[in-house]
Amino acid sequence: IRQLPFERVQAHPVFPICPDQSAAAPVNRWVEVAAGEVVIDHQDPATLYGWDNEYGQHQASVGAFKAASYLVSNAEFLAFVQAGGYQSPEYWTEEGQGWLGYSKAAYPTFWLKKGDDFYLRTMTHEIPMPWSWPVEVNYLEAKAFCQWKSAQTGEPIRLPSEDEYLRLRDHCQLPQTDTAIGLRANLNLSQYASSTPVDANPFGEVYDIVGNVWQWTETPIYPFNGFKVHPLYDDFTTPTFDNKHNIFKGGSWISTGNEANLHSRYAFRRHFFQHAGFRYIASEHPIVTQFNPYHTDAEVAQACDLHYGQAYFKQANYPQALAEQVRALGKGGHLLELGCSVGGCCLALADQFAQITGLDRSARFIQVAHQMQTEGQVRYRLSIEGEIPDFIEHRLPNFTQEQFAHLQFLQQDPNNLKPIFTGYDVILLNQTIEQLAKPADWLARIHERLNADGVLVVASHYGLDTRYTAVEDRLGGFKQDGENVTSFDRLQSILSSQFTLIETPVDLPMLVRTDARHFALALVQVSGWKKC
Repeated sequence: IRQLPFERVQAHPVFPICPDQSAAAPVNRWVEVAAGEVVIDHQDPATLYGWDNEYGQHQASVGAFKAASYLVSNAEFLAFVQAGGYQSPEYWTEEGQGWLGYSKAAYPTFWLKKGDDFYLRTMTHEIPMPWSWPVEVNYLEAKAFCQWKSAQTGEPIRLPSEDEYLRLRDHCQLPQTDTAIGLRANLNLSQYASSTPVDANPFGEVYDIVGNVWQWTETPIYPFNGFKVHPLYDDFTTPTFDNKHNIFKGGSWISTGNEANLHSRYAFRRHFFQHAGFRYIASEHPIVTQFNPYHTDAEVAQACDLHYGQAYFKQANYPQALAEQVRALGKGGHLLELGCSVGGCCLALADQFAQITGLDRSARFIQVAHQMQTEGQVRYRLSIEGEIPDFIEHRLPNFTQEQFAHLQFLQQDPNNLKPIFTGYDVILLNQTIEQLAKPADWLARIHERLNADGVLVVASHYGLDTRYTAVEDRLGGFKQDGENVTSFDRLQSILSSQFTLIETPVDLPMLVRTDARHFALALVQVSGWKKC
């Protein structure tokens, strides 16, 4: 409504605007907030309706900080406008500069310039600027203001994170009931169909901790631990797990129902501006964000499911079964896995080897391996059928970063394996033969990268992929002098001068899920070779 042509809208007595429009804005002041814990354990079903992103568990330690007592008013923001803030790229992020170039903005969207005076567009009125009302801006404008104010004052001024907002809210000691909160806040259309002055709704020494306008945070929305997509609205939250939607908190004067619930978590693109303002804080602590999206790339999601998903049809998880084959060799020391994919086998062997290096040609896979190593969790989206999604979360039990500190994951093409990758006690070729341009030549030199008495483990289904290997360079699967030559025959012939076969090779089933009713099955042959 506020963006419709003014002549097309009409005021209505059910939606009155606040008559207090000429009061002077208060000078903002600091409120000291002690360090403390933020703990969320909100489960579905709950007493009141909620969206899926509100449910789950979350805990964070928040350092002490100072918070502005008031939301930033139109008057306080005017100083930024008059200082040329919209024409000063040094205060804006790269995304903010892009928005400025597109919007050509020189002041907030709902400000109107009439001669030398500013007016404010409400839903149905254009009124002389109420300088004491909170400014309404997008995240990009709010962040630029904080950068400018920090430069002016020398203090570490910025927007709060979601956790810092929640810590400030705890500091305010809100009433225990929504009704009591509503009586003190410009929320739920209980006061006006507009903002009110920033000093009109106190919650102790902090004003408008809820209500008046939404408050931007530095936090891109992410799922709490235990997040589950609700089957009735599977497309509501997950599209926002993209690091492009920031959370705003607290609700606005028009927030009703779930939007007025203290558990609510709403996130919008950073250029969104309706009924959104901000409060700044001063803190030396780094901003903690927990961007952990759902992997939607089909190939990556299938790899995640193969490495960390459930077992299908009573078949053992392939990377775990492969790890057991390596574990049975009884070797320790330094392990190199070529073709580590998203890292499941390396993580499964972390307690046996002093150092593990995982290499894969795909940066997308390595990214997930890093994520599992540092965060112990992964979320991905698979298809149930057609466009119907299945959102899956996997967490490593009893995860600590220390248990995987001796692992490293790097992107590397096995065809161009750098000389630094040498001196290993065990080398695991996990479906690497299928990616080699000249597998026979490559295998003839692999012993050079192993220590004395080192072990080579080869896991391969011996499939030919002509993207990597020309037909004439394939390892096996052809006739020579009228005789069948299998890949294992060639493997044995090539390795016999430097290795001894440890035991009879075994076949491991590898099931890759395409959707709930379609799976691809391969039998991966695993053979162990001891360096002579």
